[in-house]
Amino acid sequence: MKARRQMKVQELITKEIIHTQEDLAERLRLSGFDVTQATVSRDIKEMGLIKVPSQGEEYRYAIPSEAHPANLQDRLKRLLREAMVSINDTDNLIVIRTIPGNAHALAAIMDNSNWEELIGTVAGDDTILLVIKPKEAVQTVLERISALLG
Repeated sequence: MKARRQMKVQELITKEIIHTQEDLAERLRLSGFDVTQATVSRDIKEMGLIKVPSQGEEYRYAIPSEAHPANLQDRLKRLLREAMVSINDTDNLIVIRTIPGNAHALAAIMDNSNWEELIGTVAGDDTILLVIKPKEAVQTVLERISALLG
C-alpha cells in the first residue's frame, strides 16, 4: 500500500501544483487513499521531495531534479526487503515475485538504478520481469540483489 501511495504522490506532484501537505493529503484521499497528515509528512521525507518556487511567492512540492543515488539505493534495499517474496532466473531473464501491489514501485526503482546489465523491467501487480544483457550478467545481478537483501 505504501509503495502504491508513494507512486501516486509522485504522479500527483508531477501533474499538479501541490502547495501544502494538506493539499497532497486531500488529493490522495480523492484518489482512494485513506491518509493522515502524518502519513503524508513521512512519505514526503522518505521520497526526498523538495519545495520549489511556484507562482508569485508560493512554493510547490517537486521531485529533486537530480536523483540522490544513496537515497535510491536505500529505497531499493528497503522495498526489496519489505516486498520481495521470491526470485528466479532463466537464460537472460530474472523474475521477482512481490507482495501484491508492490511490483510496479520496485520495478521503477530498479529501472532508475542505472545497472548497466539491466535492459529494462516489465511489472504487473506482483511480478517483475528483469531483462538482462548479456545473459552471463544474470549472476552479477542476482548477487547484487542478494547483497541488498543483506
